[in-house]
Amino acid sequence: MDTKTIEIIKSTVPVLESKGEEITIAFYKHMLGTNPELKNVFNQTNQKRLTQPRALAQMVLQAAKHIDHLEALLPSVKLVAEKHRSLGIKPEQYPIVGENLLWAIKHVLKDAATDEIIQAWAEAYGQIADVFISIENGLRDEVMEKGGWEDFAPFKVSDIKQESSIIKSFYLKPESGQPLPLHQPGQYISVRVRIPGSEYFQIRQYSLSDVPNEDYLRISVKREEGGDQYPEGLVSNYLHDQIKPGDTLEVSAPAGEFTLQSSERPIVFISAGIGQTPLMSMTKKVIKENPKRHITWIHSAKDADKLAFKEELTKLKEKAPQLKIHIALSQDTNKYEDIKRYGRIDSEWLEKLIESKDADFYFCGPTTFMSQIYNILIGWNVPESQINYEFFGPKGDLAIKD
Repeated sequence: MDTKTIEIIKSTVPVLESKGEEITIAFYKHMLGTNPELKNVFNQTNQKRLTQPRALAQMVLQAAKHIDHLEALLPSVKLVAEKHRSLGIKPEQYPIVGENLLWAIKHVLKDAATDEIIQAWAEAYGQIADVFISIENGLRDEVMEKGGWEDFAPFKVSDIKQESSIIKSFYLKPESGQPLPLHQPGQYISVRVRIPGSEYFQIRQYSLSDVPNEDYLRISVKREEGGDQYPEGLVSNYLHDQIKPGDTLEVSAPAGEFTLQSSERPIVFISAGIGQTPLMSMTKKVIKENPKRHITWIHSAKDADKLAFKEELTKLKEKAPQLKIHIALSQDTNKYEDIKRYGRIDSEWLEKLIESKDADFYFCGPTTFMSQIYNILIGWNVPESQINYEFFGPKGDLAIKD
């Protein structure tokens, strides 16, 4: 891009800060209205909750701010590209997105969106789209080179285990009978289903909850309560109520950047609710490959009935004395003997449990919980390079705003 185009893009930063979310809401509504086939890809719950438009608004804003050095956005781009590859986003869909994004800018800003501004953003979008397409093509090639598969493949549900009152584990084996490429602990897969009575496919992403192996993939799914306004339980309830051993599910190859980093520092896992799932895979991997590495796992659940993996946690502690598990429950049900605290995880309790702050921290759970943990760690001056976390859904911002 030339200097003039860059200046024009940067001049739109103030309006994107005030109108960005309005633009992206209009964008999704218009695009999905004129291209309804894309409803097979985009999570409609995220649309209704506005999490997807908000995430896109932040990415567009950051692109405008860093238009003269887009390489600063590469970590965020890689995260989104991983999700796109897992969802089956295709290069030919990018022009559709660009056309509708420019329409939304003009629709919201009206006369303020001059031809000059629209032309500058068209050029900028073209370059940004090329970056995404290049990275996603590379990810697809990498998956295939490692013995994976493109888009979705049929997997047989070989077993289902009730892990808690609201969580079930689904063991998935490829119908091809071929050995699976080993995924990285902490990664996720996309599951695509067509629910009876629904016109479109529904795709949801679930963390892999067991140690990598060549035989099966395991996801552990929380039944979401949902409701008429935000039907987030559409797929999870379908899996819980309708899917039985022997059924087939369509599954993408594993994806994701929330993986174990190369280090010998102690590990601290912190989770809440279904945030246990990626950390289960990580814990088993560390114990298997580095049995002397110290692990502290601090987990919060609403009550003992909703605490998953009780048997596995007990066996892991017996197998690995260097693993210390601390459970906090919001409600006192007296049904699980290993409860260390009744109430929420807070900074004071964490400090009592964590032997050294020079550790690698991994955490996952609801966004409000992760924001709390992130800001505690930043307050302790833990380096960003030692802080790792996973969003369930579109990526957000965990930092407390002044």
